[in-house]
Amino acid sequence: MLIGWTAFVFMFMDIRIFTVMALLGFSIIKLSKIPFKNIKPLTYFVIVFSIVNSAMLILITPEFGSEVSGQYTVVLSFLGRDITLETMFYALTLSLKYISILPITLLFVFTTHPSRFASSLNRIGVSYRVAYAVNIAFRYIPDVKDEMFTIMNAQEARGVAFRKGDASFTKRLGNFVTILVPLLISSLNRIEVVSNAMQLRGFGLNKSRTWYNQRHMTKNDFIMIATVLLFVGLGIYMKSQTNYFWLY
Repeated sequence: MLIGWTAFVFMFMDIRIFTVMALLGFSIIKLSKIPFKNIKPLTYFVIVFSIVNSAMLILITPEFGSEVSGQYTVVLSFLGRDITLETMFYALTLSLKYISILPITLLFVFTTHPSRFASSLNRIGVSYRVAYAVNIAFRYIPDVKDEMFTIMNAQEARGVAFRKGDASFTKRLGNFVTILVPLLISSLNRIEVVSNAMQLRGFGLNKSRTWYNQRHMTKNDFIMIATVLLFVGLGIYMKSQTNYFWLY
């Protein structure tokens, strides 16, 4: 579903489609009952990234949208360059494109068991070495997050400000940078420990391996696969019937 959803979104550059996809995606997130506090950091990060990306697009290439659309409507001038309405609309569309992929990505990350996902990848032909690497990456995301909060608490005990109201925004932003080095060192140490443990267990010596957990395909799985394929097929049909990259 993640692959099909992403493929569908990247077929188009249409704000109407992205709006519908974003609303549908967040509706699915609501149905999944994932607590908002769990997805809040990643959600805010993607939104901030989209805003910064759009701002940079407008400032660096203020006439790009006009070149794509063939229309030229000047909104304002900045540093001797005209910023057009078409470029601003293009930047908004691009931001919605990223946001429309966010819900399905969150759903995948927060509802997929790493070991079962690795086992499934191996069953469809992916090397178990690659599958296990993916498993470790997903499994240690929460550990890295916990380690980050541990470092932050230790720094706060030394008087370093991280919370709103304790210092200015620029000061707090600089303080967050200071935790990157200890977090990086901790992650590298963790990699060495895991690598040594895997070597002691003879990981990688055989061409294949068995898995402790294995799930068989069910009726619902086949229904979901068929639905995703129809979804992607609909996108291909819609794309073949249009000659535009974006609408304005």
